[in-house]
Amino acid sequence: MPIPPDVYKKIVTAKLYMDENFHEPIDLQRISRQACLSRFHFHRLFTRIYQRTPHRYLTQKRIEQARRMLAGKELSVSEICNQVGFESIGSFSVLFKREIGSGPQHYRKEARMRQEQAKRTPTAFIPHCFIHPHPGD
Repeated sequence: MPIPPDVYKKIVTAKLYMDENFHEPIDLQRISRQACLSRFHFHRLFTRIYQRTPHRYLTQKRIEQARRMLAGKELSVSEICNQVGFESIGSFSVLFKREIGSGPQHYRKEARMRQEQAKRTPTAFIPHCFIHPHPGD
């Protein structure tokens, strides 16, 4: 059954709200109010449209922002945890490791090593086909 355009627009509006406010303590009630839908109806439609629950979407959004901050800023892991909207360093670390495959400290160390390597040998990060085009091209 297709989703009516006005309802689809409400879901997108709530997603944009999540994108802009992911660092705040947001719960399903607050997000569904942005869409002017019941929590259950919103949850079902959001999951159908975006192929993940609102909670999963919000967690992934926060983790992605944390990745950028860990790679580029000199903030502590605790400061980053708080700035991206997690309530505890423990849950942040567990979720980060589950999503990324390594903990925040290890990820930061690897990101900095990659940045240093890219400075030393930039061609190592360019696909071979761009450096050495195929004969006849």
